[in-house]
Amino acid sequence: MSTKLESLEERIQIPDDVKVSLEGFRLKITGKLGSNEYDFSHMGIGLSLDGKEIVVRIPGNKRRSRAMLGTAVSIIENMLTGVTKGFTYKMKVVASHFPISVKVSGNEVIIENFLGERYKRRAKIVGNTKVVVKGEEVIVSGVDKYAVGQTAANIENATRIKKKDPRKFLDGIYVYKKMEGLEA
Repeated sequence: MSTKLESLEERIQIPDDVKVSLEGFRLKITGKLGSNEYDFSHMGIGLSLDGKEIVVRIPGNKRRSRAMLGTAVSIIENMLTGVTKGFTYKMKVVASHFPISVKVSGNEVIIENFLGERYKRRAKIVGNTKVVVKGEEVIVSGVDKYAVGQTAANIENATRIKKKDPRKFLDGIYVYKKMEGLEA
């Protein structure tokens, strides 16, 4: 008597203007805005290409398997959205005590005169993310959702205030809008 192991499967349509390649567990998606690459080897899923579809399979039918399948599908859909539309995070510079100066230099965002400090605060730009400063607005955009989000988080964390009352010292750089599409 043999028992067949159940597995879950989901299919994701590939848009016409997107090229997908799969080498082992490394999925590379290229579109009009650029390319994204992700290694799925740590997730325990099966990936394959079937014509104009990406097939994601995972053994089992338990809650953890369904969650892992949903995560993998979400990552692939974000990669497809990134190479076709892109991602943009808009950030606002809030300065009530001292005027903050924000500049982009190489792969860093440099924040000067934050709360009157003499040293410069630095935030790392991750991957091929583009950061543009327009007056009191900082626009972070790119094709990789995770790199764009991490860059915005690095900028926000660079202006985190410690040992002061957060109700009074609201100074900092904060994300106020997340959207699909490139802007800047």
